[in-house]
Amino acid sequence: MSLKFNQSSTKTQQLADYLQKAISENNLKVGEKLPSINDLSKKYHVSRDTVFKSFLILKEKGLIDSMQGKSYFVASHTTEVFLLLDEYSQFKESLYRSLRNKLPLNYKIDLWFHNYNENLFNTIIKEEKGKHSKYIVMNYHNEKFSNILSEIDKKKLLLLDFGKFDKKGYSYICQDFDDSFYNVLSSVKDRLSYYEKLILVFNKSHKHPQSSIDYFIKFCEDNLFPYEVMDGFSEVDNIEEKSLYIAIKQSDVVNLVKRSRFEGMKMGKDFGLIAYNDNPFYEIIGDGISTISIDFNVMGSLAADFVLTGSKIQTFIPTNINIRNSF
Repeated sequence: MSLKFNQSSTKTQQLADYLQKAISENNLKVGEKLPSINDLSKKYHVSRDTVFKSFLILKEKGLIDSMQGKSYFVASHTTEVFLLLDEYSQFKESLYRSLRNKLPLNYKIDLWFHNYNENLFNTIIKEEKGKHSKYIVMNYHNEKFSNILSEIDKKKLLLLDFGKFDKKGYSYICQDFDDSFYNVLSSVKDRLSYYEKLILVFNKSHKHPQSSIDYFIKFCEDNLFPYEVMDGFSEVDNIEEKSLYIAIKQSDVVNLVKRSRFEGMKMGKDFGLIAYNDNPFYEIIGDGISTISIDFNVMGSLAADFVLTGSKIQTFIPTNINIRNSF
């Protein structure tokens, strides 16, 4: 066993992670005695206190136990879970925390982000396939199945979020960006009639499915709402009075709020605003920003069920509207 320390975390945590990986890969088997604190201290050039604290971390997770507080042995096996998300956001953090909180401590989550980069996505999958018990992956495209995913055992793979492509019998927990978007707007049609125009702020640089534009237009035309699709909202764009803005990208929401303050316009009265994908901050900005969103806590909880049971799951999380005071 070899270990090289770096600056990513404390030596205590790195040693604990290293021993946990050895348990996960069966290099240290259940019932097997661990090297002594003195031996590990000398081998890895760390203090006895560092080794002892690493053992405490593993003991708290239930992975090791001690005999009369002296020698330590492997008490249970650890499970490595691979989690590949598209990019960091507050609602992805909600998903992660929900997943983490439902899994036992001896389940280790290896978290990655592909940032919608196909080459990076493929590289990560190639390097990590075969190393984990379960794989939870957000694909980088809503319309296209990533062929490299076929190299992972279907029983071990769960697809998240995007999923308009043929999922070929895989387990998935996805959201619908088309009919569900249309139906949510229909559910508040009477409130929307207060506004003279509906404006979808759809930043072309964002990876939100383009098909949502079609369903927004369909809703507006079916219900005779004047409409517009904007390619983002900058700090110098003027807010149109008596218009409702539906903003996909968080930075566009920020710019709309900042501009409204500059122009002295009040959300919910002078103009309306709905953000896509809920965020804890949206509850406290102004008098609250309404959102169209799935519950990412539910997505994380269902993903944990897949990891724990291995049972096949194929579901779309309901899309709801959280009505606050912004429209």
